[in-house]
Amino acid sequence: MKSLARLCSTVLPALAAVGIAAGTSKPQVSANLEADIEVVRKKYHLPALGVAVIEDGKMQAVVVTGFRKAGSPERVTTNDKFHHGSCTKSMTATLAAMLVDEGKLSWNTTINQVFPELSKGMRSEYRKVTLKQLLSHRAGLPDSTIPEGSPDYRGSSKSLRAQRIEYVRLALNEAPVAAPGAKFLYANRGYVIVGAMIERVMGDSWENLLRKRLFEPLGMTTAGFGWMASRGKVDQPWPHNTVNGVAAPVPPGVEADNPLVIGPAGTVHCSLDDLAKYVIFHIDGKAGGKQLVKPETLKILHTPPFGGDYALGWLVVERPWAGGTALTHAGSNNMNYTLIWMGLPRKIGVIVSTNQAGDQAQPACEETTILIINKLTSNSLVQRDSHH
Repeated sequence: MKSLARLCSTVLPALAAVGIAAGTSKPQVSANLEADIEVVRKKYHLPALGVAVIEDGKMQAVVVTGFRKAGSPERVTTNDKFHHGSCTKSMTATLAAMLVDEGKLSWNTTINQVFPELSKGMRSEYRKVTLKQLLSHRAGLPDSTIPEGSPDYRGSSKSLRAQRIEYVRLALNEAPVAAPGAKFLYANRGYVIVGAMIERVMGDSWENLLRKRLFEPLGMTTAGFGWMASRGKVDQPWPHNTVNGVAAPVPPGVEADNPLVIGPAGTVHCSLDDLAKYVIFHIDGKAGGKQLVKPETLKILHTPPFGGDYALGWLVVERPWAGGTALTHAGSNNMNYTLIWMGLPRKIGVIVSTNQAGDQAQPACEETTILIINKLTSNSLVQRDSHH
């Protein structure tokens, strides 16, 4: 789930599709979009590839191409769900921001304040780690997703809330790899801890809260958690491993995603149209005309609090095509891949997803994004770069 390895820098023209969502695409953006995407999909031997394009803060095109499962005839549709991995992190940060606005948490709330009963087993270095440090990967936590001594979370009969408390206890008993606050260290477990903090404060599961507080207001009706398809069916995209350069389908079930206990770090799936609604919210701060978080709180989500270029769930960079500040994040559970870019001043954005991960998925999504950004900005000088 480490998804910031090589984020490309400038991107946005579209790729092939089974169809473009009716009434959503402008001719200049959608021209040759299906054909372009199909070329990229075939070049990188991906089962499916999908794109959502945002212009002027509004959805302009949703395009998909390819197949739900390699070797099967079922084609992907614009309503199909893709898995978005670590793009979930900014959703967890957004949920935390809502609670900060309501006074239920503060950016400086510490782990120890929320879980005083874990104080005895908690290493002293973590007791003063704050919500803001966890969300900006400044807690000094190890980068391994599952703590040492963890049970088989996939086979657990405990509720997810109970599993997360156990997860937090084990994670906070493990030595930090750096002094908390000292430097940026990408760690999935920091977001799991935040999810558990939210659950403790609100008395409800992270999943329920995300549905009620984010998905429902934004109209994200396809959003859910974990693998997408029904067991034994090809009714949604299947994830794929890469075996000897060939896409190998992974059947729906517990092996088709990371354990749900780590949900706050990366288990959300939804259609590209619904993910675009979320991206548009981060561009204009509103959902159906209503402000989900205060404007100043949205700015905090988009601003690295301790220097560097990682804010709260978003990587923040300056790009000419964006007109200034751009936000980006990639997400992968090692079987799917999603890349999000948005230019805040110009209110443009692109989402690219595929139901495969690995060496083929990342460059395919980057190349697709570059195509779309060039179309949106009429800038043929946009090139791929690497950003860690």
